Amino acid sequence: MRPALLLPVLLLTLACGSRLDRGKAEDLIRPNYPVVVPVTVPEKASAEKGSPAHLRLVTLKENLDKTGWFESSVKPEGGQETFTFRLKPDAPKSIKASPQGFSIPAAEAAFVRALKMEPTREGARVIYEIRLEKPTAQFPLFEAMYQQVRVGQTKPRHATFERKSGTWTLTGTDEVFRKAE
Repeated sequence: MRPALLLPVLLLTLACGSRLDRGKAEDLIRPNYPVVVPVTVPEKASAEKGSPAHLRLVTLKENLDKTGWFESSVKPEGGQETFTFRLKPDAPKSIKASPQGFSIPAAEAAFVRALKMEPTREGARVIYEIRLEKPTAQFPLFEAMYQQVRVGQTKPRHATFERKSGTWTLTGTDEVFRKAE
């Protein structure tokens, strides 16, 4: 091969062969954490008496009644009961309205580490781990709703990266929770 052609081929090979390393991926994902893990309180929900959904609503009502932040009521309708929850004006400002009702912070989820990196046609896909930590006083509500979840438990998440102008860019994750404020 001619020496004049060797340099461009070598540079092209180096540019195309540069892979996203684990440290760089972690540095790009980490600023998106911690995230708030909420308990969702519906404004209104119905369930058949004795069903698992009914038991969750009963537990939710009992726990919310202890806080004093919600006015709650139960209306029997045949074999079902309808639960209604209304936020009181003196409730903490950390309780936010959501499309499903109300969102109460129960804990935080923090970034742990990148587990696996897979090259893709557009860039890279990274599987990473988050850990449930820093439970709030409302964490028992969360545990009542999701009995299999524990503080310290880890969950996998996925991130996608693209290489643009020689640098790696985080283009998205499948995280469902919002960033802690």
